[in-house]
Amino acid sequence: MRNVWIITKRELGAYFGTPLAYVFVVIFVALTGAFAFFIGNFFERGQADLQPFFSYHPWLYLLLVPAIAMRLWAEERKAGTIELLMTLPISTGEAIVGKFLAAWIFIGIALVLTFPMWITVNVLGNPDNGVILASYIGSFLMAGAFLAIGSCVSALTKNQVIAFIVAATICFLMVMSGLELVLGFFRSWAPSFIVDAIASMSFLNHFELISRGVITLPSLFFYFSIIVFFLFANAIIVEQRKAA
Repeated sequence: MRNVWIITKRELGAYFGTPLAYVFVVIFVALTGAFAFFIGNFFERGQADLQPFFSYHPWLYLLLVPAIAMRLWAEERKAGTIELLMTLPISTGEAIVGKFLAAWIFIGIALVLTFPMWITVNVLGNPDNGVILASYIGSFLMAGAFLAIGSCVSALTKNQVIAFIVAATICFLMVMSGLELVLGFFRSWAPSFIVDAIASMSFLNHFELISRGVITLPSLFFYFSIIVFFLFANAIIVEQRKAA
């Protein structure tokens, strides 16, 4: 754990040592506020809650999280520093988890900076704070799943643009798999268990359930299993690249 924390601090410091961190935070906070209060018709709805705020998170993450993840390993490979990193007295797993945690903490900081919106709805009315807390937890978990996918893809290429596009595409497919438009296509010819399996793989379905205040074990298992699976795949890819 000590090595993991060392890598985490190193990577987190690297984020805030560049304009990327501040650009991401400003864009995230500005867009979530704009979507909630203007596009989401917060005032016209006449309800003191953050449902419009959270409903846009999956779509914002499709662009913003892969933009963070694309540099995790692609930058190391392009600069040739991955070999140096792997010669340090740390395991591949520790390096991967450390990098992942740094990026996840960074996204968590961006989420924390949106807390004034939570305060705002409490000033304007009497929202269900339990639902809002559950939504924040769901958003953080979903961001972690997006990030694990992006980290895995980043290890496959030296090109950050390619890493961004591929990761965003995979995440987009996993979000869209829960929409009725997609499920309707499969229902026309596929057995029901296949349709149910596709629906269960949707980030959107699990997040919408949590954002209603219902944190279930299947949803928690889904997000953590996605994170573990892609980080494990990430480790295999890095080991293969190291051996090549």
